[in-house]
Amino acid sequence: MASPTSNTLPLADIHLQTAPGIWPLAWGWWLVIAATLAVIIMIVMWLRARAKKTRAQKEALQALNAVTSLADMNALLKRAALSYFDREHVAGLTGAAWLRFLDAQCPDKHSRDKDGFLTHKDLWQKGIFSKEGLSDSELATCKALTENWLKHALPPKASRAPLYTPAAKEENHV
Repeated sequence: MASPTSNTLPLADIHLQTAPGIWPLAWGWWLVIAATLAVIIMIVMWLRARAKKTRAQKEALQALNAVTSLADMNALLKRAALSYFDREHVAGLTGAAWLRFLDAQCPDKHSRDKDGFLTHKDLWQKGIFSKEGLSDSELATCKALTENWLKHALPPKASRAPLYTPAAKEENHV
């Protein structure tokens, strides 16, 4: 008798392909990476520009702690204003025009119309030009006004000071 034959063929085992790897990335992932990098670069640039813009304000606020007279406060305000506004306009301001400029730069929500620089005009004149100087409470009032102005008027917003910025000066010449 003949030997029975097997129905199985001598085939090799089935080997599945390996799962696709992460590399090379699909083009969509490259777009996500590029967009993320662009956003990070823009944020870093914005933060650096903001830090540069507020540097003079921070220095003025630190210097305010060491100020002991109204003349020093006035000089500090003038230096801070010259850091942000057109030198030709700001440098020549004195007296009521200077105080009006300071009041005009403070935003409305921080404006001290009823208690601003012009309201204390006599106090500023007395503190700068009088030999007797100011009392401690009067000096504290002036220091509070100065601190408020340094915190809220600097750096200036474009909508607040169109007449005092260098760009507006160039527009007026045309």
